[in-house]
Amino acid sequence: MNEIQIICGIDEVGRGPLAGPVMAAAVILPKRLPKFFKEVTDSKKLTAIKREALFQPIMEYCQVGIGEASVEEIDIHNILQATFIAMGRAYDALPVRAHKAFIDGNRAPKLDCEMELVIGGDSKVKSIAAASIIAKVTRDRLMKKLCEEFPGYSWSTNAGYGTKCHYKGLNEFGPTIHHRKSFAPVRALL
Repeated sequence: MNEIQIICGIDEVGRGPLAGPVMAAAVILPKRLPKFFKEVTDSKKLTAIKREALFQPIMEYCQVGIGEASVEEIDIHNILQATFIAMGRAYDALPVRAHKAFIDGNRAPKLDCEMELVIGGDSKVKSIAAASIIAKVTRDRLMKKLCEEFPGYSWSTNAGYGTKCHYKGLNEFGPTIHHRKSFAPVRALL
């Protein structure tokens, strides 16, 4: 008798920002996809309102693991290795062990399952697309909370990316504990 293969999709967000962690999600889809999955695609192609609307249904219908790598881990290991750490934590956080992982991109973390790299996977593989939405919404919510603590950097709207408002805040107030000190624009201010 053949064992049913459990397959997850893994994606990350937050490699480019000057502040905040890198976040990843791993998602195992249900056997039958609900109708709302027609709208699930790469999080970058969706509005913030649409991502928020899809977040809870994905969490309810799918098995989800979320992982992050901290600013300190980014600064110690570099952004690529921190991304792999976040992906590994998301995979480990799944409620069941996956036999195979579809991973968005061209480089893979070390996982204890078969892996398949899919360039542009967040537009091609539904489980990766769902993971991209979960990771993006989770990280955006975190950056909005951090913005309440550090309002001078406009993280509620720029999610830590190097926008004009963020650079203005950096120049006016200097880096915070949430800034990536290994990233050149922040390092230059230290």
